[in-house]
Amino acid sequence: MKTSDKAKELIKHHEGVKNRPYLCPAKIWTIGVGHVLYPEQAKLKIEDRKNITLLMVDNRVWTMEEINALLNADLARFERGVARLCPASVGNQNHFDALVSFSFNVGLGNLQNSGLRFKYNRGEFEYAANEFLKWTKAGGKELKGLVNRRQDERNLFLGR
Repeated sequence: MKTSDKAKELIKHHEGVKNRPYLCPAKIWTIGVGHVLYPEQAKLKIEDRKNITLLMVDNRVWTMEEINALLNADLARFERGVARLCPASVGNQNHFDALVSFSFNVGLGNLQNSGLRFKYNRGEFEYAANEFLKWTKAGGKELKGLVNRRQDERNLFLGR
């Protein structure tokens, strides 16, 4: 199953879309919709990451076609992960899309260990929908952007 265009737009809206490379807060060169240009950079200590220079080939304005191709490639990993972790979602586009968006943001490891996954896999879909709203904090603080994203993911999950 593939992520719908509606879900891709939701992800773009909440992640943001950048057509020029930038250093994200973790000091990793990033482009498009949160695509890491140099994965090896993430393995370095944060203070050493700033020493990685942007390659000239990457230091340009990227087209939306390129950005969408990167997003689709990145989403493929999350699509496979959601299908593996929440197999019933493959039969429901809204569930699948919401779980892919959630995982794209928090990671497949967090989905794997979440109450959202456990409740979903038990068929407790209404309870699972409410689990999205528990993932609204970063650094111990509730963030309005995460509140909005989780509400949008919950609504998508519920078909609203």
